[in-house]
Amino acid sequence: MPVPPRPETYDKKVGLVLQGGGALGSYQAGVYEALASSDYPPDWVAGISIGAINAAIIAGNPPGERVAKLRDFWESITAPSANWPMLPGWPFDVWQQHAGAAAALLCGQPGFFAPHHPHVWLAPHRLTSYYDTSALKRTLERLVDFDLINSGRGIRLSVGAVNVRTAHFAYFDSAEIRIRPEHVMASGALPPGFPPVEIDGEHYWDGGLYSNTPLQYVLDYSPRRSRLTFQVDVFAGHGRLPRNLDEVSEREKDLRYASRTRATTDNFRYRHEVRHAINELHRRLPKDIQDTEEAKRLWEYGCVTQMDIVQLIYRPHAPQGSHKDYEFSRATMKARWEAGRADARVTLEASPWLAPMPQDQGVRVFDVVHERLVGGLA
Repeated sequence: MPVPPRPETYDKKVGLVLQGGGALGSYQAGVYEALASSDYPPDWVAGISIGAINAAIIAGNPPGERVAKLRDFWESITAPSANWPMLPGWPFDVWQQHAGAAAALLCGQPGFFAPHHPHVWLAPHRLTSYYDTSALKRTLERLVDFDLINSGRGIRLSVGAVNVRTAHFAYFDSAEIRIRPEHVMASGALPPGFPPVEIDGEHYWDGGLYSNTPLQYVLDYSPRRSRLTFQVDVFAGHGRLPRNLDEVSEREKDLRYASRTRATTDNFRYRHEVRHAINELHRRLPKDIQDTEEAKRLWEYGCVTQMDIVQLIYRPHAPQGSHKDYEFSRATMKARWEAGRADARVTLEASPWLAPMPQDQGVRVFDVVHERLVGGLA
């Protein structure tokens, strides 16, 4: 099916929010590839953990180079697993999964992370991680133009991390500060695997410890603008009943992260609908009541912006194991990339956000792929 063209009257800003999920992040790259060739390229991209790395590569390159740089990153960090022989049959073969995960645990991933040198273990009381991530900084410096990010001429970038000392969550936003490789690394510094990253005297860990989605930050940022936001999650809320312990562990991980995304989305939808109700109520008040201090304070909580949230969620056709977020085999990466591109394409073909939005509605949430799956099972 062809993708409906974007009408000139559709003036919503476009956001892209990318969750954490380690090796699952190649799905996000596939989604962006589809968006990049559509009428909906994002003007703001926000990410956490692996989503922050993908976001930085997108924001830190000219439009014509972004997909190529994403592919460079994902092919370079999956290079060792390319040497593992591919068994016949489904690409997510159990043997392939365990081999890729074992390779990551024992050897790390090139240009990303590596086990500490044996001599470091001579002082284990000073270790704060199992792996060294200095290679990631070199990779970011090679693939990301931080001068472009900080110039204000391209895509806005926001990445989230949590302060180890205070537990306060922080967003490093190119609209507010100068972004460096350390900000991106901090967003993906998941303990105890990766060490905390020091920024201006404070140390930060992976933002996924606090919140795995930057949706609320993007949509609540003041002054708010009506926005079409593509929310890309790599952990599925809907799933099958586990049949063994490995599937139990995988499903537990899905529920742990998907529930956070769902709660964030539901909470925002509730708050924004309340804002619209306040605005409608204030409009109906008599003029003498509108002019009271109480009514003016109430009106400040109102809002007329309208938000469309489009969910794109990685839903593999077969179990991938509890280690799926650190299974970096080349074949798996390619399959996930293609899944993201295909899901985004199906969603763009449907373009449900082009339907007129009721004036009294503040938020719409779409999940085209899920609705088609449910419809196909009905």
